Amino acid sequence: MNPREFLKRYKFDKRIIEGNFFPPGPLELVTGDKVAVVLFNLGGPGKEKELAPFLYNLFMDPVIIGIPLRGIWRHWLSKFIADKRSKKIARDYAIMGGGSPITSLTEAQRQALEEQLNEGFGQTNELEFKVFTAMRYAPPDSEQAAAAMQQFGATKVVLLPLFPHYSKTSSGSSLAYWWMLEQTGEIPAWPTVSIFEYASHPAYIRAINDRIDEALDDFPADLRSQVQLLFSAHGTPLVELRKRLDPYCCLIHGSIQEVMAQRGHDLAFHVSFQSKVGWSQWMTPSTIDKVNELAQAGHKALLVQPISFVTDHIETLVELGVQIREQESASGIEHFHVCKGINSHPGFIQALTESVISHVNLPKARAGIPLWNELPFADPEKRTLRCHQCEKTGEPRCWAPGGA
Repeated sequence: MNPREFLKRYKFDKRIIEGNFFPPGPLELVTGDKVAVVLFNLGGPGKEKELAPFLYNLFMDPVIIGIPLRGIWRHWLSKFIADKRSKKIARDYAIMGGGSPITSLTEAQRQALEEQLNEGFGQTNELEFKVFTAMRYAPPDSEQAAAAMQQFGATKVVLLPLFPHYSKTSSGSSLAYWWMLEQTGEIPAWPTVSIFEYASHPAYIRAINDRIDEALDDFPADLRSQVQLLFSAHGTPLVELRKRLDPYCCLIHGSIQEVMAQRGHDLAFHVSFQSKVGWSQWMTPSTIDKVNELAQAGHKALLVQPISFVTDHIETLVELGVQIREQESASGIEHFHVCKGINSHPGFIQALTESVISHVNLPKARAGIPLWNELPFADPEKRTLRCHQCEKTGEPRCWAPGGA
């Protein structure tokens, strides 16, 4: 399905906010099942000539960019902007060697997850797990993933967004597209469940803290207690929060609260949002504004943790690692570091593995991993961290003690 066909068929409905195009399960598995786990991600251009097509696919997506323009007019506007912007940001991709590393990093995550699922649960339960990647705006796309799943002989499917924090503009777009492919008969309609979020999974939280600790080692020892920790999340238009009650911001702050609790609140911390595009109002404060604010307050040591990203790519390596660094250099911050992406950290792979197992009923042993519907939501009355724009749109599930 090309972008124009999806644009023509797409209509907003509340499922894209609630994440329930597909049920959450648990999905019944039986001995001999071949279980396909689909990793959703946005993707990225592998080389400069792929940059304009990638941007075109993104600008054509009505889930992310909801302008009242359709058909041939949307096509030509998206093509014009993509061609123009690709020339402007080609130098940013040149910094990374000419292309995004997101495809190779996601492939490493895919392999690690597949190995852990089969070694930990497949063999014991006489099942075979195979993990596939479905990028939203670049190859390998959903159609390619589905074709490979057919060749594998998949009998059951688990859709797993590589976005720990559900948002209409990330997980929602991938789910809506997969659902549309199924509805139009372009891919088979397998028995399917989808995973909504895993924002507070303790193994994921531990992975974030490990990356923070690794980065703290880059600061002079006598400055580490003075480091300002800045969690930078990908922003979204404010209308998604206020009008549509997208749960993304609350899930982001839920993760951060767990990260700091696990650390014993050892550092002063702040939250900001990055990657704004277009003219609409986005969530605030922006990362650049927050960096300037911290510099003006006299802080000399800053560590940025890209909280909403699970791989290194242009928004972590260039936007934070280069552009924001240049911003802070001019503003007087002397020690500046960006945490390495979570990538294939063992804790993150464990969180993905347990998220999959929590959404299926295994024929035999499940190693004490609770089902998703046995997990309580975090108590909103105990939430101490919220943004100044908070609409209280959702709380993450709480994993049982010892789940990490």
